[in-house]
Amino acid sequence: MSINQLDQITEAMGLPEGHFYDLFIENFIIDHPPNMRRIEPFLYRCVELNKLDTIRKVVGAIMDNLLYSSKLFEIAEDLFAQGQHEAALILYENVAEVEKYQHSERLALCQYRIFTIQIGNDQNQNVRIAAVFEAFVERLDEIDQLDALKDLANVYRSLRKWDKVEEMAKKMKAKAEIQYTWKQQQKNQERNDAAKKLSRPMFVYIAYADLLCASVSEAKGDYQQALQYTYAYADLDWVKETDDDTQHWVNLFKSWAEGNTYVYKLLSGDISVLHDYVEYIAETVASNEQISKLLNVIIAANQYSIDVDDILKRFETEIASFSQQPSSDDMYTQQVIPDYIAWFGYELAYYYLHRGVYNDGFKHLMYSMVSYHTLNNETYFINCMGLFLHFRDYAVPETKAAFLNLIEKVWMNNVEKNGTASHSG
Repeated sequence: MSINQLDQITEAMGLPEGHFYDLFIENFIIDHPPNMRRIEPFLYRCVELNKLDTIRKVVGAIMDNLLYSSKLFEIAEDLFAQGQHEAALILYENVAEVEKYQHSERLALCQYRIFTIQIGNDQNQNVRIAAVFEAFVERLDEIDQLDALKDLANVYRSLRKWDKVEEMAKKMKAKAEIQYTWKQQQKNQERNDAAKKLSRPMFVYIAYADLLCASVSEAKGDYQQALQYTYAYADLDWVKETDDDTQHWVNLFKSWAEGNTYVYKLLSGDISVLHDYVEYIAETVASNEQISKLLNVIIAANQYSIDVDDILKRFETEIASFSQQPSSDDMYTQQVIPDYIAWFGYELAYYYLHRGVYNDGFKHLMYSMVSYHTLNNETYFINCMGLFLHFRDYAVPETKAAFLNLIEKVWMNNVEKNGTASHSG
C-alpha cells in the first residue's frame, strides 16, 4: 500500500490526516526490508503535516543500515533548501550519528547544517553548539571551510570571544589565500565551479579576515593595530576580477574601511573626526549597519564625556526602529546584530543616566536588560543590574516595579530550568 492510498482511505473514513501512520510504520516499514521508494514519499508527507515524531520513528527504524544514510542525507539537503529546518535537523542528526566513526565529508556537512539550524538566541547554548561544530570544520571540503569559518567567526564575535574570532579569521585568511592563488593560476573550470558554491566572491574571505582581526584589536583597545588591519582591507588593488559582484564587495570594503578609520581615531581620543563620521553614518543606507556605527559614537561619548545629544536627535527615527530587525540566514545579521542592539541600549542608558536624563536612561536600560535576558547573557545582564542599582534613587516607582518584576521573572525562569536549590540536611 502506498501512502497516497492510505491517505485516501483515511479521508473516506472521515478520520484526521495521518491517523494510521503509526500502523503504517509498524506494518510496512519495521516488518519489511526498508524500501526507499515507499519511505521517501512517506517522509515528505510527514513534513507536510508537520509530524516530526513520526519522522523520528521512521528514521529510527531504518538507521541501523549505513546504506540508507546517503539517501536520507539527500532528503535532508532538499528539506534544508526548502526551509524545513526542523524536519531536516532530525535527518541530519541521525545521519551524523550513524556516520560518527566515518571520517566522511558528509558527516562534516551534517554537522555544519546542524550548527546552522541550532544557533539561536541563547548565547549560552551557542557557545556549546559552536564548540561542537568547530571540531568538524577541517573535514569539510576546502571551499565549504571558508563559509564555515566565516560563520563561526561571526558567532564568536556575537559572544565577544575575541581569541576565537582571531583564530577563525586567521585560518580563514590562510585557506582563502591558497584557494585564491590557485584559482588565478589554474583558471580552469573545475576550480571556478567549486568556488561558485561560496556565498561570496573568493577574495572577500581574505579581506573579511582582516576586518575581523581589526574588530579583535578594537575590542582589546589596540586602535593602532586595528587601523593597520583596516588599511589592509581598504587596499584591494590585488583583486583580479572585474565583474559586478566583485565591484559590489570592493566598494563595501572601501566604505567599511572609511567608517572604521574614523571609529578607531575617535576611540583613540581624536574627537575632531566625529563630525565627518556622523556625515558618513547619515549616508549609510542599511539599518543594520547604522546600529554598529551609532554604537561606536555612544561608546566614544561615554569614554570621553562628549555631548552627542544633537546626533542622537538626528538619528531618532533610526534608533527607534533598531528593534524591528528583519530575520536573516546570514550569521552576522542573525547573531552579531542582536548583540549590538542590546549593547547599544546599555551604552545609551549609561549616557543618559550620567547626564541626569533619567526617564530615557531607564527606558533604554530596561530594554537592554530584556534583550540580554533573551540572549541568555548573564555577564551583561548583571552589568545592566549594576547600572540600575547605581542610579536607583532616581527611578520612579513604576520603573522600580518593572525592574523588580523582571528580576523575579528571570529568577523564576532559572528555577524552572534548574530546579529549586533545595538542600536537605
